[in-house]
Order: sequence, then C-alpha cells, then structure tokens
Amino acid sequence: MQLYTKILIGMLVGVVLGLLIGPNSSILPQDSVHLASSVQVYDAPNGKPSPSLNGFKTASIVSERPDWIEVSFQFSSADLMRIKTAGVTLTNSNGQPVSPGDELSGWVADTQPQVRRYAGIGQTLVESTVWIGQLFLAMIKMVVVPLVFFSLVVGIASLGDVRKLGRMGGRTLGFFMMTTVMALSIGVGLANLIKPGTMLSDADRDTLLASYSDGASNSVANAAEAPSFADQIVGIVPSNPIGALAGGDMLQVIFFAMMLGIALTFLKDDRADLVVDVFDRLNDAMVMLVHIAMKLAPVGVGALLFKVVGNTGLSVLMALGVYAVVVLSGLLAHMFITYGLTVRIATSLSFLAFLGAIKEALVMAFSTSSSSATLPVTKGCCEDNLNVSAETTSFVLPLGATVNMDGTALYQGVAAIFIAQIYGMDLSMADQVTIVVSATLASVGAAGVPGAGMITLAMVLTAIGVPTEGLALILGVDRILDMFRTATNVVGDSTATVLMASLEGEKLRIMSDAEDADNPNKGFEGRLDHGQQSVDAD
Repeated sequence: MQLYTKILIGMLVGVVLGLLIGPNSSILPQDSVHLASSVQVYDAPNGKPSPSLNGFKTASIVSERPDWIEVSFQFSSADLMRIKTAGVTLTNSNGQPVSPGDELSGWVADTQPQVRRYAGIGQTLVESTVWIGQLFLAMIKMVVVPLVFFSLVVGIASLGDVRKLGRMGGRTLGFFMMTTVMALSIGVGLANLIKPGTMLSDADRDTLLASYSDGASNSVANAAEAPSFADQIVGIVPSNPIGALAGGDMLQVIFFAMMLGIALTFLKDDRADLVVDVFDRLNDAMVMLVHIAMKLAPVGVGALLFKVVGNTGLSVLMALGVYAVVVLSGLLAHMFITYGLTVRIATSLSFLAFLGAIKEALVMAFSTSSSSATLPVTKGCCEDNLNVSAETTSFVLPLGATVNMDGTALYQGVAAIFIAQIYGMDLSMADQVTIVVSATLASVGAAGVPGAGMITLAMVLTAIGVPTEGLALILGVDRILDMFRTATNVVGDSTATVLMASLEGEKLRIMSDAEDADNPNKGFEGRLDHGQQSVDAD
C-alpha cells in the first residue's frame, strides 16, 4: 500500500473517531462543562459568590437543578501553584488546604453558551492521543530550518550567476502578488454574490459570539502588537544569523542562506567547493530524516484530525455551513482557474496529473495546516515527481512557504464581508478595495506574526471599520478551513515552482506511481527499505 493511501486512511479514521467519541460527540454522555471567563461560581443556587473558584475553564458535572448546574473542580499541582502565586488559599470542607487531586464543588447558572457541555471521556481520549500527532509534527519541523538553509545555499551556489537569482526572485514574487490579488477577487466576488452573512440566524450568532469571545480577544490583542510593514522589511536581515537559525525565523534564514550562497559564488577559486559539497551531503541527510518521519505520518495525521474534528463538533459546522461552503468554493475556483491555467499554459502538464504528483504534500498540508511543516515533503514531490531541479525548488519553495498565502488571503476577504453582513453593514466599493489591498499586504507579511491568519484578519477588519469582536463568529470552523487554506497555499507554491522551472528551460515530467514504487531513489516509496537492504548487504 502506498504512503499517501495510508495517510488518507489515517485521516479518515481520525475524522470518524472525532465525530463518534470526541468531546462534542452526540453518543457519549455530556458530563463536563467548559466555562467562559465571565461565568461566576456560587456556593449554592442563588447563593454567595465563590470568587476563588472563578477563572477555571473546565469542570465536571455533579448534579443539575432547573437553571443551575453543580460542578466539581479538580486541582493539579500546577493549578495550586498558580493560585498560591495569586495570593489565594483554597481550603476543603474540613478547613484544610487543598492538596493536588482534591476536588471542590460549586454552582453555576445554566446559561448557554457561556456554560458549554462536552464529553469528559472524549476530552481525555483527545489529550491522551494528541501527543502522537505533535510528535510527528515536531519531527517534521525539526528538519525544516536545516533543510531550507542547506538546500538554499547549495542551490544558489550552484547557479553560478547572480543575475539568474535576481531574475527568478523577481518573477516568483510577482507571481505570488498576482495570484494573491486573484484569490482575493474571487473570494470577495463570491461573498457578495452568495451573501452568507444574511443566512446566519440571530440565535446562532449570539451562540458563536459567546462561545469564542475569549479566542477573538486574544487575536485582537496579538494584532495590536504586530510589527509594521517597514519593521518586517528591516527584520528580514538577521542581526544574529545563528539566532535566526535557532529561533526558526524563516525569512531571516532565507535571507542569510541567499547571501551566503551568493558569497560562495564570488569566491574565485575552488575554496567554495568543499563547503558546497558538505552542505549538499547534509541536505541529503535532512531528506532522509523526512522519510524517517513520514513513517509515522498515517498515525500522526489521524491523531491530529481526531483532535480537530472532536473539538469542533457538528453543531458549529452546521451553523457556519454556508460560510464554509463559500470559502471552500472560492479555494477550489482559485485552485483550478488560477493555478490550473498557469500549469496548463506554462508547462503543458495536465493539472490533475500535477495534483497527483504532489499528493503527499497535499495530504500533509491538509492534516498539519502548516506550509512550513509540509515544505520538506513539497520539495521532494517537486524534485522527484515533477523533475524540477534542486536549484529551483531550493529557492522558490521556501519563499513560497513564507510569503505565499493565497488561501489565507481569500478566506480573509470572505470572512470580512461575512462578518460585515452579519452586523448589517453595507460595505462600499472603496471598502472592498481596501479589503483587497490590506489583505494582500497582510498575507505577504503574515510570516512575521504568530497565528497569522486570524491576527491579520483582525487588521483587515480594523481597516474597514468592522467590529473585531466578530472574529468570534468564525473561530469555530477556522481550524477546519485552515486545513483547506494550507493545501491551497501548497498548490500555489508548487505551481510557482514548475512555472519558474519551465521559464528557466527545465524539462518537466510527471513520475507515475509505478515508477515511484520501482525506483527507491525517487519519491517516497521504498527509500528506507532500500537503504536497509544496502546496509544488510554490507
């Protein structure tokens, strides 16, 4: 069975388990509650407030009365340490200080959605399995920075002509800017045509605002601290390249690798050859690490999707169904119109065959929601399955994973108009042009901001005067849609790569699955097995 098939099976298992036994399952008993920060805990129904128990987000349900729920809080060592630091001392019914593992009970008003029920056993299952997905992601991310650095230095040093680098860089950035504007235009057009904001009921709106208000506040706070565009430009140049490598600042890593590669091309004798050869061998070792990590992919992506689907639930998906359909329709239209025509016209390759050639990267992007984490897989797909040179992939793909955010830009355009429609705001043509311009700039600079998509959306909403509290309306499905946005971004990165390769005169061809299986030195099938056979033969 091929690797991508195993990954698809893992994804399917994760989705099904998330729906059946996740925290929001309709099958398991809803025996726990999630409390919003505004919820007050009392010592009895209509009794006195218990302020020392406020601020805890989860509790177990002990009993219920009309309009009231008795809840039990269990305290860990970390909880007690945090409480003690705040100057609060908790005591049990005997007047003794609370110890780790002790429980205290209180009462909360049964107000939906501030008090939201969930299945405790489902949450336990998520927490006990999510580490598998996190381990898989960590193994992939471990390789990203050294792979980008080594491959980019080797690729640029191998070009031998700095003018070729400048030509390719200008074309790549121009293509990314053009496709970002195209994506936004498609998204804004669909949102105006379908008007998804007019289809959300007042009850659903109030529920979403109350359920996700805390997350919206965090995004707005992070957006307020985001660096300016000028600061981001200056910040590309690392004052400490080793610190940039250690911190994983991808733009700074790319800049330093480019400058080092250029410097190596300027050396007049063969002194650069040793450095390039060592970096080339280290790059091969990073590729092998990717193949090792991919052995864990089917289980890892299943665990990640179990958490995502289990925490989302069908109720949120149904409430925001029209909005989600508009975003997905826009992403598909952008993918097949913008990218499809580019691939067909510029390279003469079949777009469906092109998608098949990068299928491992697509399932990785979909399950991890991270272009950076998918980068090693995307690079392998383009080089082995599409016959793109390492020099081209080493330059275009890291740049694309950092600045190409077409899927994010399209979603921001739809989301901004969706939120405005819910609030009954009529956006003028000037406002919608502002959305396109501000979302384009925000998506390009997203790499400098943690939690890019939602934070940059807060900037777009501010630019057109839409209440940023409306972010709470879409947070419920943001993680699901992020998977599709990331897959779209990876298709865009791969499209730019084959376009640049074609413009540079490279001969592209698509490797079939049978060729992949027969050749252990290409693609993702059999690489580790072949290596082990070689060791055994020795």
